[in-house]
Amino acid sequence: MNTPQAVVLLSGGLDSATAAAQAQADGYGAIALSCRYGQRHSRELEAAGAIAQHLKITQHFIIDVNLGQWGGSSLTDAATPLAQDGSDTASIPATYVPGRNTVFIALALSLAEAQGATAIYLGINAVDYSGYPDCRPDYLATYQQLAALSSRVGVEGQPIQLVAPLVMDSKVDIVRRAVQLGVPIPLTWSCYAGGDAPCGRCDSCRIRDQALITAGYPQWATPNLAPTV
Repeated sequence: MNTPQAVVLLSGGLDSATAAAQAQADGYGAIALSCRYGQRHSRELEAAGAIAQHLKITQHFIIDVNLGQWGGSSLTDAATPLAQDGSDTASIPATYVPGRNTVFIALALSLAEAQGATAIYLGINAVDYSGYPDCRPDYLATYQQLAALSSRVGVEGQPIQLVAPLVMDSKVDIVRRAVQLGVPIPLTWSCYAGGDAPCGRCDSCRIRDQALITAGYPQWATPNLAPTV
């Protein structure tokens, strides 16, 4: 019997790497999809390549879809300062990229149908801090309906399943799951800034570091920092 295939949206961060490893643990052969979407740096894409290699994912597609050219996010607009030390208190932070997951999932659906994959694994999470509208269970459930309506396999009664195994996990839960699945956590990149080392101050770094420390893995946190959230 052929191994079922799943597309995994692999950003290079801890969550997407854990979702990819979960897909493999669930019995799928993984096809990785990463996007060069106009983000400030390429460091996370380098991490995605390293993770795919570590997980022995042989098909890794990287596609250009420049959402940054029209602005709207501090992740894509270098002129907009990144919030540091918890300074972004908006319900939906300035790091939200308009339409990002909607576009990414659409691309993943196209790839999945073309490759005969039956599932898409997403590292989205609704719990910790982001408030991003495209990381919530109701968003995913509605998109699942669209997936069924917008594809040949969907109208034939076998829609591609959108799987978000981490959507209601805390970051500590994700760290523990990553360790259990053998995710190469030091290879992942979650920092919003580029550079040789994580900044330790952006929201993504702070929450990741605190989770690593709480879960009992301070050796993987940003060096010489004891972040709080």
